[in-house]
Amino acid sequence: MPIYDIGLEQVSLAFATKTIFTDVTQGVFEGDRIGIVGRNGDGKSTLLHLFNGTQEPDSGRVTKRGGLSFGMLDQRDPLDDNATVRQAALEGREDYEWASETRSREIVEALLGGISLDARIGSLSGGQRRRADLARLLLKDWDILALDEPTNHLDVVTIHWLAEHLKTRWGKGQGALLLVTHDRWFLDEVCESMWEVHDGTIDPFEGGYSAYMLQRVERDRQADVREARRRNLARKELAWLSRGARARSTKQKFHVKQARELIADVPPLRNTLELKQMATSRLGKQVVDLIDVTQVFAAENGVTVDGTPHPDAVRPAFMGDADTAGAAAIDPDVAEMAASASRVDVVRPMYAEPQAYGAVELAVDDLSTDPRLRDAGVAFTPTVTSDSSAERPDAPSATGGEPSARSASSGEGATLQDATGEATTLPATSAAHKVSVTGRKVLDDVTWLIGPGDRFGIVGANGAGKSTLLKILDGSITPTAGHVNIGKTVRFAVLSQRLDELEALGKYKVKEVLSRYKPSYIVDGKEVTPGQLMERLGFEAAQLMTPIRDLSGGQKRRMQLLLILLDEPNVLIMDEPGNDLDTDMLAVMEDLLDTWPGTLIVVSHDRYLLERVTDQQFALIGGKIRHLPGGVDDYLAMTEAIKAGRDPFGGDAASNRRKGAATPADDAAGIADDVAAPEHGSQSGNGGASGAATGVAMPKLTGKAFHEASKRVSQIERKLAKLEEEKSELETRMAEHDPSDYAGLNEMNVRLQAIAEEAEPLELEWMELSEQLE
Repeated sequence: MPIYDIGLEQVSLAFATKTIFTDVTQGVFEGDRIGIVGRNGDGKSTLLHLFNGTQEPDSGRVTKRGGLSFGMLDQRDPLDDNATVRQAALEGREDYEWASETRSREIVEALLGGISLDARIGSLSGGQRRRADLARLLLKDWDILALDEPTNHLDVVTIHWLAEHLKTRWGKGQGALLLVTHDRWFLDEVCESMWEVHDGTIDPFEGGYSAYMLQRVERDRQADVREARRRNLARKELAWLSRGARARSTKQKFHVKQARELIADVPPLRNTLELKQMATSRLGKQVVDLIDVTQVFAAENGVTVDGTPHPDAVRPAFMGDADTAGAAAIDPDVAEMAASASRVDVVRPMYAEPQAYGAVELAVDDLSTDPRLRDAGVAFTPTVTSDSSAERPDAPSATGGEPSARSASSGEGATLQDATGEATTLPATSAAHKVSVTGRKVLDDVTWLIGPGDRFGIVGANGAGKSTLLKILDGSITPTAGHVNIGKTVRFAVLSQRLDELEALGKYKVKEVLSRYKPSYIVDGKEVTPGQLMERLGFEAAQLMTPIRDLSGGQKRRMQLLLILLDEPNVLIMDEPGNDLDTDMLAVMEDLLDTWPGTLIVVSHDRYLLERVTDQQFALIGGKIRHLPGGVDDYLAMTEAIKAGRDPFGGDAASNRRKGAATPADDAAGIADDVAAPEHGSQSGNGGASGAATGVAMPKLTGKAFHEASKRVSQIERKLAKLEEEKSELETRMAEHDPSDYAGLNEMNVRLQAIAEEAEPLELEWMELSEQLE
C-alpha cells in the first residue's frame, strides 16, 4: 500500500439514510492538484471533513504524515460575528504587515477589496463573509489546502485571479490541493487529476475536467457494451423459460438460476435526467428593445425639484424596503458598492469597476407616484390636505408607463412630504415639475435590441448592475430615462438567484404544486405528465410527496426551473442558474437549454456554462453594454487593460465591426451591435449580436472580382470539407482509444482544437464572400 501524506485506509461511513463510503482506500501525495466531482449528496464535502478530522469514519482510519498542516475552506465559515474583518480575516495584521508583501497584498485586495476592515463580520453579506474566510485561509501557509466551493460569490475577474494564485502558490512537486467545485473551467485550469465520488467509492482519473470527461465517456461506453451483452443473454434465457411445460425439467431449474444470476447485479433503472424541448408560446419579431436607456441611483443630495434641492427625498442605497425600492431592493451588489464608498478603512480593490456618474433631467407630473423616481431610489409621499380644490394626481397608466398629465390646482401649490416626513409646498404650475436626479449611472444611454431566438450571455463584476439590467429587460423597474419596448407576444420567465417563489409554496408537497399546471405536455413527441418530467430531472417517484420546504438546495433549484418551463414562456432570463447544481445536473440543464426555442438571456460567473449555452456574450462595464466577440477572454483582457490604466475599448474599428464587436464610437453611445438584418431593423437574424444599425453593407462584386471570389469560395468549401472529415476521423479514434492513455488522448484533443482554430477564419471569410456574391 502506498504511503500517502494524508489518506483513507479501508474507510466506511454511513448516515441514517445513505451510505457514503464503503471500504475506501485513497490518499494525497505532495504535489497533487486534485479536483473532486460527484452528485450532490454523494460525499464530496464529507470526504474533506474526513481528511480534516471533523468527521470520524465508522470503520477504517485516516492516516496523516507527522507535522502536516491541513487548511480547509468549509461551506460554513467559522468566523465570529462580533469580530471585525481585520481581526477575523487578517487575524490582527496591521496594514503595513499585509501590504508590504506582494502575495498577501494581492490576496487582500482581490478578496477584501471594497470591504471596511473595521466592519463587524455579523454585518457582512453572505458573499462578503465567504470572501473574508477565503482570505483568512489563503494568508496562511499550508501543506495541503482543501477548498469546498471556493468560487461561490466570486465574479469572473476574481475567479480568474484565484485560479492563477492556486497554480503559482506552490512550486512544482510541493504542497497539495483538494478542490470541490461545480465550476468546470476552474477545474480544468487548476487541477491535474480528478476524483469522482459516487456510490460509496472514489474513482481516480488523470488530467483535468476535460480529460476526466473523455475517460468517463469511454468507461460508460464500455459499460454499455457489457450491458448490451448481458441483456441479450437475459432475453435468450427468458425466451427459453417461456417455452412452457415441454421444458419443465432439472435443466429448466438450472436456467432459472442462471437467469437470476445475470440480473442480480443490475441496478434499478436510473432517472434519465433528460428534458427535451417543450411547447412554447408564439414569439413575434419584436422581443425587447432598449432605446437610449439610462438608469441612475440617486446619490446623497442628488435630487432637485424645480431648482430646489431635496436631499431628504433620496432613499439611501442600502435601505430599500417593500414600500420604497432603494438600490438594495433592485440590485444588492450595486447597493453594497455604494454603501462601502462611505465607510472608512476600506481596502482598495484589485480591480476597480469603472463607474459612470451624472445627472438626468426629468419632467415629472406627480412626484409621489412616478416609477422613474421610485426606481432611482427617490421617494416623495403626498400629505392629506383639507384644500378641496386640490385635485388628486392621476394614477399611472395601465401599461405601466409614465403617469398621465395632471391638472394644476388653481392658485395653490402641491403639498408633499419627503422621505423624512417633512412637508414641502411646491409652486402651482400648469407644467410638469422639472426634476434633476444625480448619482451613479448603472446604465448610461444604452441601446440594445434583443430579437427572437437570440441567446445572449452577460458578464460583469459584482456591483456592475447586471441584476438591474435584467429587471429593466423584463419590465420590473422603469429606467430613469429612455424607453423599453417589449413585444406584445412576449411571455417572460425569470430564474432568479433567490428561491422566493418556492418559499411561498413551502408547506405544499411537490405533487400538489405540479397539479396546478396542465395535466400533460408534449415532450419529444410523447405525452407526459408534470410528475414524469420531474422524475426526468432527477427526482425519485417517492419524492413527489415531499414538502417543498424539505427539498435540498439543488432539488429546489431544479424544481424552480421546471415550474418556470411548465408556464411555457418564450423569453427566459436566468440569473446565476448554476447555483446549487453539481456538474452532472449542470450538464443536464445545458442539454435542456440547447433545445430551448425562445430567447435566452443568461447572467453567470460560470464562464463554461455561459459560453456553452449562449451564442453571443456581452459585458456590462462602465454603464455600457459591450459585445465580446472572443467570449469571456475578451472581458478579462478589458479588465487587465483597465488595471494597467489603458483604454480597453480602442483598436481597429473595422476589425471590430467585422467580428461583430461594438466600435469605440458605438460604445460611447452605449450600443452593442452587429451587422443589421433587414427583417428586424438592426436585429441579427442568426442569433448574433444585436444593436443599432451602424454596419456598412458589403459591396456586391461583379466581373473579374466576382469570378475570383467564386473560385475562393470553392477552395474554402473544399478545405472545410477536408477539415470536417479529419475531425470526424479523430473523434472516432478518440472513442476507440485506450482511456488510460492520457498522453495519446491529449495529443488527439490538441489536434481537434487546431482544426477548430483553422476552420474558424475560413468560415468567416466564406460568409463574407458569400454575402458579396449574393
